[in-house]
Amino acid sequence: MSEARLKPAAAAYPKSPLGESDARIPTGRDVAWVPLVDYRRNGVSETTLHGAIAWATPAGVLHGFGGNVLCYGRSMMKPLMVKPLAKALSDLTWAQKAISVASHNGSPEHVSAAQSILAEGEWGLMQAPLDVPLVQFGRQVRRPRRWYHCCSGEHAAILRACRVLGWPRAGYTLPHHPFFQAFAGEVRRTLGPDWEPLRVARDGCGLPTFSNTVTELATLFAALARDRDEDWIWEAMTRHPDLIGGFNRLDSTILKACGGRVLAKEGADGLLGLAIVHPDYPDGLGVVIKIAHGWNPRATWYVARAVLGVLGFTLRNPYPLHRQKAFLVPGIVPERYLGALEEIPTWDEWDPDRDRWYYEWERYASSGEGGTP
Repeated sequence: MSEARLKPAAAAYPKSPLGESDARIPTGRDVAWVPLVDYRRNGVSETTLHGAIAWATPAGVLHGFGGNVLCYGRSMMKPLMVKPLAKALSDLTWAQKAISVASHNGSPEHVSAAQSILAEGEWGLMQAPLDVPLVQFGRQVRRPRRWYHCCSGEHAAILRACRVLGWPRAGYTLPHHPFFQAFAGEVRRTLGPDWEPLRVARDGCGLPTFSNTVTELATLFAALARDRDEDWIWEAMTRHPDLIGGFNRLDSTILKACGGRVLAKEGADGLLGLAIVHPDYPDGLGVVIKIAHGWNPRATWYVARAVLGVLGFTLRNPYPLHRQKAFLVPGIVPERYLGALEEIPTWDEWDPDRDRWYYEWERYASSGEGGTP
């Protein structure tokens, strides 16, 4: 009997733990990841975090560091995914609009806003996976529920828009559904009518996700800044930043800190997209940060603080950073901003420096005196 009959799903699985190669798609081993941040204990690097970063306007790339890495846009793309649905969802409240583009923590306010998008009789249509809150306090005592999933607001909004537009609600998570085809059209509006993804994968929430290069992603985020007055998405995210992520989330912090001039959205496995309104870039500026090893909000925060800082935005950390001091690699910003980068520390005055002693211990060691100074 053939392997296909014995193992019906065998064809869908990799054939080797070393992986197959596709000449069009570089793997993580082939990509020239570069250091973005290194943590130093009393001046010696102990941990180096690699990644890639791209700066772009809607016309194309301005600056790249770490190579034009191919990755999936994941939840970072929600403002663009919902764009073709914006008119159909225009009667939502501002809170409902914000949760529709959120990757929320699953707190009660998030769940309530997401559920309110649909009539209770429609809740059973919502196909976000069972999950527990993404960030919570205390011991885990909650049962997994679909509404706790960080993408539940987007799923609810898609279902509501499908009803308004007359699209089928069955199969709304499939790549051939009219919703995802409308999203593809939105991407082509900026990247060109001939753009095609090299891969379409199933995201963690069950919706399809495109593969894009970091420069393509930055170009798309620049277009979000340029087209911010076309619909309600920019205003909803800046009106309700705590619904976009939640407590201690990087995108919510940036949205609050930048006075409505920066739209920030995190994406799974190390992505942060910034759409920036700045006088030096009248058509919009997009910056996308990709951390090589995956989601690392602290490392991403250091890079984001520097990027926004050289553009005149202040992003401070409200919590002490209890670890080695972080240092940035100059290539994260274009050359014209290197002088400004030198003026933006990666620590605040309340951050402890516990990696060294605050006296000259070498003097006591060399004198043989010993003891405590």
